[in-house]
Amino acid sequence: MRILGINDSSHDAAVSVVDNGEIVFAAHSERYNKQKNTFELADELLEEALSEPPDLIAYFEKRSLKRLRKFLYGGINGTYNKLYKETYNYPWPREIQVSHHFSHAAAGYYTSTFDEAVVVVLDAIGEFETATVWDAWGTHIQKRERLRYPVSYGLFYSAFTQLVGLKPGFDEYVLMGMAAYGDPARYAGEVNAMFPNWNSQTQNFHLGVDWPHQIETDQDKFDIAAAVQLIYENRLIDLMRHVRRDSATQNLVFMGGCALNCAANTKLLDMWDEVWIMPNPGDAGSSLGAALAAHNSHVPWRGPYLGHAIGNKFYPSEDIIDILSTDGIVAVANGAAEFGPRALGNRSLLADPRPKNMKDRVNEVKNREPFRPFAPIVMEEHADEWFDLDRPAPYMQFAVKARRPDLMPAVVHADGTSRVQTVNEYQHPGLYDVLSMWNRQTGIPILLNTSLNVRDQPMLNDELDVLIWKELNPQVRIVS
Repeated sequence: MRILGINDSSHDAAVSVVDNGEIVFAAHSERYNKQKNTFELADELLEEALSEPPDLIAYFEKRSLKRLRKFLYGGINGTYNKLYKETYNYPWPREIQVSHHFSHAAAGYYTSTFDEAVVVVLDAIGEFETATVWDAWGTHIQKRERLRYPVSYGLFYSAFTQLVGLKPGFDEYVLMGMAAYGDPARYAGEVNAMFPNWNSQTQNFHLGVDWPHQIETDQDKFDIAAAVQLIYENRLIDLMRHVRRDSATQNLVFMGGCALNCAANTKLLDMWDEVWIMPNPGDAGSSLGAALAAHNSHVPWRGPYLGHAIGNKFYPSEDIIDILSTDGIVAVANGAAEFGPRALGNRSLLADPRPKNMKDRVNEVKNREPFRPFAPIVMEEHADEWFDLDRPAPYMQFAVKARRPDLMPAVVHADGTSRVQTVNEYQHPGLYDVLSMWNRQTGIPILLNTSLNVRDQPMLNDELDVLIWKELNPQVRIVS
């Protein structure tokens, strides 16, 4: 059976295809229509996904329930795209709708290697649910607990995102980065009193922030961010301890938008033997979750390189090294685009992590705030020599202490941590070759890796994007 999974009812619209138990395609609509976090399905995306007719279409979210919640409580108004039969020359297949949190749970569990696990989904809001806990075994996923609107960890984090002048629902990762520059103690008491707990029964909870202090300086914003991050981490730990006490398994699957908070995710490694966070745990990834819920079984996870493919057949490893050796920075657009918010080698800016000014240089290229951090990629076998990390971390999901920050200052954040991506020769042979050559040349098996885009723009996707990059960014050479 060929299943088309669609998120067209939420931000980060996306499409995925599962064919006979294999994920054959998955991509973000924003990469096609060039509108960051778009609600709309791009025609070019649908054309690529519908190269063969599906037998079933699985939609993310229960439409009537979401409309009811918006009618009762309000919320961001997205668009429900319609795929008309006459657009495509084949019989229209059967359609189903999969609930918001079940789509998240299915995306995580069915891509994991676990035959049993507890699944925690934590985000802003689905139809009505804001947090759910599921027991999963074999092919079964059964809900154990839920937290309902208006109590929401994700919405509250978003409220503080808005408070400091960022865009709620989109810039939460910026708030997370700001936290390293602040003093959490300054506002921890106020934030703790406002932030809900997992077992809160408050029905008059106010999602806005009635902040009692003036916000006059950047340091005020940094201190607020630090307090919010601290309290969020404490609440997450409390929730996970509760879940762990009632679970027989040591395997955790963590999904939802909150699973993108890499600083908090690191706390989970001490609580569970195994932690799986699918590389696209937010709403875009639930296009795949809806398809996998319909498939109702595990699929082999072969990596996140599932989108539009461009460039040469082989990864341009030698060209990358040549440019890095002379320029210190290179843009790479090759192979299938990553499915998820993080570039993992196929749509990346790679740079020398050693110069102290490299972080500023790359932030200038990307037109980002100077406080924003960058991630290191490291050869997997050398990761524990350079970072406090005892396991592979191929998807930048954990922020850990750097052991030699003096040798790689461009990839160490203000708090001494790095959001690590490990690479081995099977996961991405071409990128591993780049790191191996770089290690032989410099003695450091590490490069800076960030997404190939500029601020508020999606990552590059196709050949036209490459041509535009060459025209607008001649200071950074691009290879494909």
